[in-house]
Amino acid sequence: MTPTDRPESVDRDIAAQLCDHVADADATGTRLRIAGGGTKAFYGRPVAAATLDVTPHRGVTHYDPVELVVSVRAGTPLAELERTLAAEGQHLPFEPPHFGTAATVGGMVATGLSGPRRPWSGAVRDFVLGTRLISHRGRELRFGGEVMKNVAGYDLSRLMTGAQGTLGVITEVSMKVLPLPAAAHSLRLALPLQNAMAKLAKWGRQPVPLTAAAWHDGVLYLRLEGGRRSVAASRARLGGEDLDPAFWQNLREHRLAFFDPADPRPLWRLSLPQRTAPLEPEGDWFYDWGGAQRWLRSSADARGIRDAAARAGGHATCYTPGAADPFHPLASALAKYHRQLKAQLDPRGIFNPGRLYPDL
Repeated sequence: MTPTDRPESVDRDIAAQLCDHVADADATGTRLRIAGGGTKAFYGRPVAAATLDVTPHRGVTHYDPVELVVSVRAGTPLAELERTLAAEGQHLPFEPPHFGTAATVGGMVATGLSGPRRPWSGAVRDFVLGTRLISHRGRELRFGGEVMKNVAGYDLSRLMTGAQGTLGVITEVSMKVLPLPAAAHSLRLALPLQNAMAKLAKWGRQPVPLTAAAWHDGVLYLRLEGGRRSVAASRARLGGEDLDPAFWQNLREHRLAFFDPADPRPLWRLSLPQRTAPLEPEGDWFYDWGGAQRWLRSSADARGIRDAAARAGGHATCYTPGAADPFHPLASALAKYHRQLKAQLDPRGIFNPGRLYPDL
């Protein structure tokens, strides 16, 4: 498929200009705030630095529907990529959230956020085959994909996923994609939390084609996807009421009433082992990923929420814009590793300084 065959495609390569900008910044010690569409700017600490706008660097550079592989520049609108894949009956199975029409592919990889299907399909990093990135010296390097090359023992393509631009500037990413499911059906069942979790544990040991499971306020929400016969049989077996499939899109984009930005209570995301018992912090809980991801609206003390998550073997992130320290504090050994990695890949600290933690 060529660029002109793609719906609403725009092809523009400004890698050379971006490289020059980064090289100048490294030479002068100028810090850079790597900017895309800005729809996930709330996710992390604010960066006070000169802006490096990656959005003009866009276009699908290679797409082979038969091989299920696509390569796309970082500034490409995420919606444009999804339309291109949908035209061939394919999709990004990890359901990345947009949080706005300006979302880009680079922002998707940099934040590493996944939607409701994540426990059943995998995370963003599981589908990244390779990347092109600009190093602190202003050189565009290629990792993974057809080249399958690492530097200093690091798998750079995976390290860049979720690094929030603190290790380099992503210019292009190659990903595996998958066919859209042949059939899908969504259900809702009125169940208390304990019964809902017990049923999910039971269904997890059976051939039930679940690809999303959430619980809130006495209702279990399910999505079945796969072959038509399998979906139809499971729908009849599980019972419940039909659910508008738009529920999952609204969950993915935080458009459900639970995520109302007018709610004055901070919004927390807790990542936990799936079968973790209900935690102590008081507030309004929304269970996603079959219980492995839990959203909490609460005015409880931040340290208490994070301590409860840590005792359960997980971590807690504050999603409320403007949070001073949104991410869970790193253990000392892990923090040391992160500092060493930052020093190796960005010795002058020019890339998104302080985005994750004050000293990274």
